[in-house]
Amino acid sequence: MKKIHINCDLGEGGEHDGQLMPLISACNIACGGHAGTLETMQHTVDLAMENGVEIGAHPSYPDKENFGRISIPMESEELKRSLVAQIMSLKQIAEAEGAVLTHVKPHGALYNDAFNNVEVAKIIIDSVLEFGNDLVLYVAEGSVISELAKGKLEIRYEAFADRNYNPDGSLVNRKETGAVITQKEEVFNHLLSMISEQKITPQKGQKFDTFATTFCLHGDTPNSVEILEYLHRELPAKNIEIFKA
Repeated sequence: MKKIHINCDLGEGGEHDGQLMPLISACNIACGGHAGTLETMQHTVDLAMENGVEIGAHPSYPDKENFGRISIPMESEELKRSLVAQIMSLKQIAEAEGAVLTHVKPHGALYNDAFNNVEVAKIIIDSVLEFGNDLVLYVAEGSVISELAKGKLEIRYEAFADRNYNPDGSLVNRKETGAVITQKEEVFNHLLSMISEQKITPQKGQKFDTFATTFCLHGDTPNSVEILEYLHRELPAKNIEIFKA
């Protein structure tokens, strides 16, 4: 049985974190930038520990008003201070609970900007390196940040089970129709292509290669629990199961 790694963005104020946590391999916890408080961080860490789920930080532009989904012009040092503070908050909470912070995954516009913006990518890498080089950085394949991080941090290539792609490997803007995939059968087929064929089918254009080793399903996708339960039921028929530590 082939095991796959599913990550999910949690601690963002959603109602279903408790239902999602048993269904995933890793969680990326909002740490105060786009969402999250000290209380929600601690609660989500506790849920992760109860379910044997890897714990990661999900830092963002400091912009709760827009849920971190628009680019915010910031001075380099100001952005770095914010990212370091966000990661530190979660790291301290995790360690106080006896857990280990395993990875960092930028959120929203910060993640998208790091796809092709050298300055933003460098700031993220420098922020993570403030904690040494033990944290794994989740990145998109073909991104500027993935190239700049090589040799500095361990990277894990990520693909999105519930998002549509552009031909260059970037994500379709959430403002466009069809950016988020909500039908469970479509998510299944999208994911299966990535796993079995190592191909991503963009919204327009030709398929392209993927070598992702973690696959994201967003916790704020309205029917995320239904989708994950469906994947757990249907993937074993393809000799695939979702990894649990």
